[in-house]
Amino acid sequence: MSRVAHRRAGGFTLIEVLLATVLLAAGLALAFATLTAATRTVDRGEAMAQRGERERAVLGFLRKRIAAARPVAFGVDEQTTLPMRFVGQPDRMAFVADLPDYLGQGGPYLHAFSIEGNGEDKRVVLDLQVVQAGQAYEDLQPRPPELLVGELADARFRYRALDGNGELTPWLDRWETSEQLPLLVEVSLVDANGRPWPTLVVALPQAGNLAGGAFVGGL
Repeated sequence: MSRVAHRRAGGFTLIEVLLATVLLAAGLALAFATLTAATRTVDRGEAMAQRGERERAVLGFLRKRIAAARPVAFGVDEQTTLPMRFVGQPDRMAFVADLPDYLGQGGPYLHAFSIEGNGEDKRVVLDLQVVQAGQAYEDLQPRPPELLVGELADARFRYRALDGNGELTPWLDRWETSEQLPLLVEVSLVDANGRPWPTLVVALPQAGNLAGGAFVGGL
């Protein structure tokens, strides 16, 4: 028997064992890195899908509720003595819309959207009150405001209508003519990471149902 054959018959050498161990460790490390990268990709994909679904749900709800705004009074402006049909501020918006049965008892309800919180912990909430005979009332069993979305770095409402010449105004931070509905409402949201949501612009189909339409006086 030759010397090489005798050595093979006696088993592997230490160098061969070490080399095999190194190759196995390298293969395992590569497999682990590949698996980790794939897991992170899947996690990012799931996070993006959940975030997209959340955005679609919130923006879809806001779109439906704002578009359903009706020129129905829910109070009287103490300064002008005119009926209030739409209140619009950068952090607050209120109007009357019919509430679907699955959200309550149905019928006209005051929808009061407000932006609460400070810094990177802002949130949008909705408070509902029944409207009867031009006045908003608390339900017999009042419920707390509903949280629509939280963990926001910024949020804002803006409004647009026609000026005296029949031209669209710039976006307004405040809606001064509370007896009328604006033609358009814009909702801007930014998440806590600084990423803007898709800007929501909603047309109010019933804005022109009042005499004179949705005009902003003095412009």
